[in-house]
Amino acid sequence: MPYMGMLYLVILVIALIDIITTDNGLIRGMPKLGWVLLVVVLPLIGALLWLAFGRPTADDRPRHASGAASAFPEYDRPGRHIPQDPEADRVFLQQLRDRAEQQRQTARDQRRATERDTDPDAAT
Repeated sequence: MPYMGMLYLVILVIALIDIITTDNGLIRGMPKLGWVLLVVVLPLIGALLWLAFGRPTADDRPRHASGAASAFPEYDRPGRHIPQDPEADRVFLQQLRDRAEQQRQTARDQRRATERDTDPDAAT
């Protein structure tokens, strides 16, 4: 029983970190400040209530469409921000792709120009 105080402290810290790092819009039951106060005042009971009733479930969290092929696979990666407006995101990613292609073409043109200037056989 000597470690019971340490166990309470660990539960309190984990619950508080989880509450603080959770997005306000995903918290259920009461506001974030209410959950923090509940866990501070009643550490064990508050933490258990947070886990049971306040914490967002997997259904509450936004996620990518599974199995769907993206139009921009080079930008798909775990942890990527999920856009609020998918159409605006699609337009932005298309602009990025176009700009990257333009930069590649400019680099190719510069490399060809440099090779022509330095290669004496190319002039004849």
